[in-house]
Amino acid sequence: MASVVVVGTQWGDEGKGKIVDLLTNYADCIVRFQGGNNAGHTLVVNGKKYVFHIIPSGILYEDKTCMIGNGVIIDPGVLLTEMDELNGKGLPVTPGRLMISENAHLIMPYHQMLDHAREAALSKGKKIGTTGRGIGPCYMDKVGRVGIKAGDLLDRAQFLDKLQANVEEKNFYLTKQYGAEAASFETIKAQFEGFAEKLGPFIGNVSMELDKARKGGRNILFEGAQGTQLDIDHGTYPFVTSSNTISGNACIGSGFGPAHIDEVIGILKAYTTRVGEGPFPTELPEGDKVGDELQSKGGEFGATTGRRRRCGWLDMVVANDAVRLNGLTGLAITKLDVLSGQPKLLIGRKYTVENEGFDCMPCNIRKTALAKPVYEEVEGWKEDITKVRDFADLPQKARDYVKRIEDISGIAPVIVSVGPDREETLMLRNPFEK
Repeated sequence: MASVVVVGTQWGDEGKGKIVDLLTNYADCIVRFQGGNNAGHTLVVNGKKYVFHIIPSGILYEDKTCMIGNGVIIDPGVLLTEMDELNGKGLPVTPGRLMISENAHLIMPYHQMLDHAREAALSKGKKIGTTGRGIGPCYMDKVGRVGIKAGDLLDRAQFLDKLQANVEEKNFYLTKQYGAEAASFETIKAQFEGFAEKLGPFIGNVSMELDKARKGGRNILFEGAQGTQLDIDHGTYPFVTSSNTISGNACIGSGFGPAHIDEVIGILKAYTTRVGEGPFPTELPEGDKVGDELQSKGGEFGATTGRRRRCGWLDMVVANDAVRLNGLTGLAITKLDVLSGQPKLLIGRKYTVENEGFDCMPCNIRKTALAKPVYEEVEGWKEDITKVRDFADLPQKARDYVKRIEDISGIAPVIVSVGPDREETLMLRNPFEK
């Protein structure tokens, strides 16, 4: 029995969905522990593409139990749409296959309205680049102790009492501060009564079920969203998400004791990308030949927003921050194949800011915006590696690149991905096998 946490090491979009899908083969329970539908996991299985925003990627396996932890915030409409799509593809989503924590907070329509209104009110240069899905306002209500939980859907009187108080408060801000349209209590009431009927059978105590699974000797996989540099406490604040994305939140966001975690696997894209606003020291600007090639070849568009991902060289300052903050025990290196054909590769080793050296991301956002990478140059390779199925068969220079990542980070790779499909993956060590 083992419990394994998977997290992103950069700014998200590292390919966590594929790695979680791969590791799910060895797990019994798959748990999503934070974030909302502002994150997307893209999987390609047998040539078919699947995109998930809330449901754990492990739902593609019929004999697994998927759980949505209390650290996740849920848009019920989006969740039900995902469930309907899976049902339509012959993958029935039943209470036996999916459980929703009663303590998970719900994204309400007024959260989305506030999200749009607040972002629109920010001046150019100060916009966060929010997805507009109500993530921040929902987490604000959670911390402000006025949020509505999934479990509240099971108690109509309590739900309506909370809804009435929230609509009154939010409409004050929407209309008075932002000059926006007011939210309708009756419309939301009717909509969420329908959600309650459909989602009620799926709602339960995830923490208790996980404890039973652990005591029963079952393998558990914890699935994070976004990446380390988007963590609300440790990322490039304020250009971050509204939750803790690092491995410590796997326990808080699911109700699982930290002493029971055995492995923490960090997903590291072989280069670096970022969606939205915020500092990106190793970025190759749009129009740069290499940056555009990485963007095109890597299909770098957000799974949730469709926005073009900003691309750049591998940033090992960011990677080493992730090693420290997450307590990584292994790396899963993704999209190595995208670098094929590049004659030279650059690796960011440290930053300089106003003649000062940094071996970690500065916490001062002004300094972070001024950070200039100090690069190490390594040889690239020409060969197509998507057909390789054994690490030893990779071109020597590709293996050298992976070894350089290991040497700089101090963490050995356990998985190397050489293409988007499930089969295009090299397993060096299985974290579920002690």
